[in-house]
Amino acid sequence: MEGPQNTNQLNIEISEQVAEGEYANLAIITHSHAEFVIDFVNVMPGTPKSKVKSRIIFTPQHAKRFMKALSENVNRFETANGKIQDLEDVQIPMNFGGPTAQA
Repeated sequence: MEGPQNTNQLNIEISEQVAEGEYANLAIITHSHAEFVIDFVNVMPGTPKSKVKSRIIFTPQHAKRFMKALSENVNRFETANGKIQDLEDVQIPMNFGGPTAQA
């Protein structure tokens, strides 16, 4: 027997384009007294210019909730899969395995 329906249920839809996602390897975070702005950027080595792929604007309260949720999810991931190495601890070649520049 089913219980009463949850009247506070949130129905979230995602378009195909958004579902594909955007890759970002840099986040630039700025803030004012009223909002936090996070620009997600895909920086590729050897490319002089990079574009912001997505900009998310949070209220300070939502920024703090996001930080807490992200921290909890990283902890769950590390519990299941082991510690994530910080990029500062990983030696990544600057050419990422792509062609090297020649003069």
